[in-house]
Formats: sequence, structure tokens, C-alpha cells
Amino acid sequence: MLACRGAGSPPAWYALAALLFLAGCATLTGVPVEDSALEFQLQGRIALRYGNEGGSARIDWRHAPAADDLYVTNAMGQGIARISRQAEQVKLVTADGKDYEAKDAESLTERVLGWRLPLAGLPDWVRGRPVPGRPAQVKKDDNGRPKDITQDDWNIEYTAWEGELPSRLTLSRTGIQIRLVVDQWSAKR
Repeated sequence: MLACRGAGSPPAWYALAALLFLAGCATLTGVPVEDSALEFQLQGRIALRYGNEGGSARIDWRHAPAADDLYVTNAMGQGIARISRQAEQVKLVTADGKDYEAKDAESLTERVLGWRLPLAGLPDWVRGRPVPGRPAQVKKDDNGRPKDITQDDWNIEYTAWEGELPSRLTLSRTGIQIRLVVDQWSAKR
């Protein structure tokens, strides 16, 4: 199991799995990619390899433009951590009731995990596109969809798609690999 900073902290990979999804918006099949006012719920699975350690978890993420609520559970459905964002405040609550708060997810990951996770790129990467306005290398598949994006020292590899959205992707950089399988998307306007 990975260690976090601070006594009684949640395992780092649980917190990482939860924090991966706090960065912003996603879209659903049939919904324009540019629609950032979309409310959605995403359910999926995360597998993390950090150095020689690793683990997996299930996620249930409810997103609205001004708020996020992400619940991370183990394979048996037991709660591990809950992450919430209200406007500019991010809060992590562990299964044992310990609270961690920060103004942004990046400073929270630095304090709890010991390093900053680049959450600013995730809303775009989860949707299968590079972050606009920042340098990126994009390799496309035979259908014209991104197969591989390299941006901000991260490599994002797309291995399966469901309609216009990636359903399996792997984010990696030196010392860390995160695999995401999206099981279900739902949206309401």
C-alpha cells in the first residue's frame, strides 16, 4: 500500500484515484464536446501503479459546473474516500472521517500525496483531446480520433472508445501509471 504524507492519511492511490476526476467537465456520446455546462454522472474503475506500489478502486463521480462529488470505493463497495468541490474549495474526507481541504486540487494533492497532480489537463484528456492553447503532440487512429496525446509531461494513450468518448485510457509519466475504464456515463441538462 502506498503511503501518504501525514499520520492517518488515506493510501495515496485512493486519494489519487479520487482526485483524478475533480478537474472539470466531461461530455457524453451525442452531446457536443464544447458543452461545458453539462451535469453528468460517471462510474468507472481506476488502476494505479506508483513506483513499485499499485492498487485499484471504483469511482462514482457527479459533476456540475460549480461542484463535484466523487466517491471512491473498494471492490466490495466499501467507502474509501469522498472528494467534493464547491466553487473554489476542495475537500477530501477519508473513511475514518479525517478531513483535508484546499483551495484547489493541485495544492491538496501536493499536501496529501507529496506531489502535484496536473488536474488542469484531465477534463480535456478524458474527452479525448489535448488542452487547447498548450503545446501537445497528437497521434491519431484510422478513425481520426486521438490514439496518443503527449502534453505537460504526461502521455495519454486511448485504447478503446464508446462513440465519441474514450472508454479506456492510460495516463503515464515517470514513476506513475493510471488506467481508467469508464463503465457508465449519464447526463442531464
